[in-house]
Amino acid sequence: MIDKEATVYGLKTCDTCRKAVRALTEAGYQAQLVDIRAEPLSGDVLTLWLERLGPGLLNTRSTTWRGLDEPARALPPLDLLQAHAALMKRPVIAFGDDLYLGWGKDVQAVLLA
Repeated sequence: MIDKEATVYGLKTCDTCRKAVRALTEAGYQAQLVDIRAEPLSGDVLTLWLERLGPGLLNTRSTTWRGLDEPARALPPLDLLQAHAALMKRPVIAFGDDLYLGWGKDVQAVLLA
């Protein structure tokens, strides 16, 4: 199994983020939720995550995305993520240097096995 300390980055109001924390805790992890609105991520962290997780880090299916006009949508992903925390696909789960994006069946299979 992976390192037992997990940091879940997302929003405290996000049901999926809360489900991930609860499931990880029940599986024996020490999981903590970092609300990215209350504690914004640095440009360096977001740049690294974009490099490692790819364009999927930007959630183009979100309500926030749909509320943006075309000129705003054309901005670089880093600028969008820094301006709108809710545009980040959630959660991002970190175990040391390992990162997982989302809480789909694929991520659950790896982390809860």
